[in-house]
Amino acid sequence: MRYCLQSDEEVVLFGASRGCAEFEQRLLRFDGDTTTTVNPTDDEVLYVLEGSGSGTICGEAVELEPGTALYAAAGTTWSVDAADEMTIVSVLVRDPLPPDSTHTVVAFDEVEAGVATAGRSFRMLAPCASVTQFVGIIPVGRAPDHFHKYDEVVFVLQGTGALHIADESAPLRPGSCIHLPARLVHALENDGPGEMHVLGVFRPAGSPAEAYYPDGTPAAVPVA
Repeated sequence: MRYCLQSDEEVVLFGASRGCAEFEQRLLRFDGDTTTTVNPTDDEVLYVLEGSGSGTICGEAVELEPGTALYAAAGTTWSVDAADEMTIVSVLVRDPLPPDSTHTVVAFDEVEAGVATAGRSFRMLAPCASVTQFVGIIPVGRAPDHFHKYDEVVFVLQGTGALHIADESAPLRPGSCIHLPARLVHALENDGPGEMHVLGVFRPAGSPAEAYYPDGTPAAVPVA
């Protein structure tokens, strides 16, 4: 199944060479010395997967730990100044929209949860005009088959299960990554025993709760 890979295959996970022209999803690893980055043409959203340290974005000092999310507009300089075996999930956004700000830093634990379909919830992360970055929280079970109108890349943070597309299935575990083109009918299944957490980035920006059943009917979201 070309839509699902395991992250230990290579550092660049999805990009134009794998049919994902909107984004480049990759893993960045840091340990020790300062590393400075600036992308002159691409926006970038980042999420600290593991490890800890300190950094700087657009001159602002930030503490980096698992669950820290960052947005850097095209041309914004950011750096990891000290790191202890840190891994970051990065998504470069091609041809970004004009930015609302140069950068944002958000901690997962500081964000309130929103409600999605099939008992699922999500936490919105670093805001960006071009894309939405979020963590989806998936209870045990399989969601109904559905599709989105946005193009999305997903990285499994915790939990195990499967991705189902038509008559194909692929196992999911921490480190699995997925590219879901717009309108591709699919379902994620969490085989338990605990929650599955996934890091998603999609374009155009919107709500992670927006989904449609295969016949085009909007999936209902429970009223809180």
